[in-house]
Amino acid sequence: MRKALIQLHASVFIAGFTGLFGRLITYNEVDIVWYRMFFTTLILLVFTGLPHIPFKKIIQLSGCGALLGLHWMLFYASIKASNVSIGVVCFALVGFFTAILEPLVFHRRISMREVLISLITVLGILLIFSFDNRYRYGIMIGVASSFVNALYLVLNKKCIPGIQSRTVLFYQMAGGLIGVSIIIPIYLAIFPAGQPVLIIPEGTNLWWMLCHALFCTVGMYLLQIMATKQLSAFTVNLTYNLEPCYSLLWAFLFFGEARELNAAFYAGIALVIASVLLQTWITLRGKKKVEV
Repeated sequence: MRKALIQLHASVFIAGFTGLFGRLITYNEVDIVWYRMFFTTLILLVFTGLPHIPFKKIIQLSGCGALLGLHWMLFYASIKASNVSIGVVCFALVGFFTAILEPLVFHRRISMREVLISLITVLGILLIFSFDNRYRYGIMIGVASSFVNALYLVLNKKCIPGIQSRTVLFYQMAGGLIGVSIIIPIYLAIFPAGQPVLIIPEGTNLWWMLCHALFCTVGMYLLQIMATKQLSAFTVNLTYNLEPCYSLLWAFLFFGEARELNAAFYAGIALVIASVLLQTWITLRGKKKVEV
């Protein structure tokens, strides 16, 4: 359990750079996601080859990959419609959606404890939501992104038992690349692009995309998948609420976003952090009781 929590928090730390790359890469969110999956698939193909697993599992993992790609597109769209700080804080609603979706998928009772802890996060988001009308469109897209990501992580936990982490990630990226290619025309019909899409990356954009694929996809998701095999989807998703803390640090340091925020924002992020610390403490306390 402790090893899984360490892997989980390491993946969250790496995930904190995702919003930074979303801002540094100047292309449309469609380009960012498509090339992120394309480069990640190539990297994994070099290290894993073409693993053999049942065709049914390939379809399931590919479907999860398509959901992940849709989440990424909405996530980057939220950042571009507002800023890094807003986009990553909306991500904290994943824990709330998971508290509802996980019991439905695994056919168990809804945990009132998980719902109550998640409501602390929701209150934090509501505080942030009220602080500036300019960012409400970006916040709404961010909320949709959180729902899709919660659905991905819950279904992912159901699909991955008994499969190596690298194999899981390879088929999610490869299958997800196909799924995203199908989703893109529909997505662009709903969210028309303000700039050309699916262009060949070059210059600094190419460099940032490669770094994004290697560190914030291969490295991050391998750690996340290993942790998910030992921890509940709710614990994983709620812990990812800490991602905004790391992303905010980079946004403050590199983009000067601190001057755009006010007391309501900081009160909201404090509630988000409190919910994560509370769930981490409960998880470790439960493990100690089992050991005793």
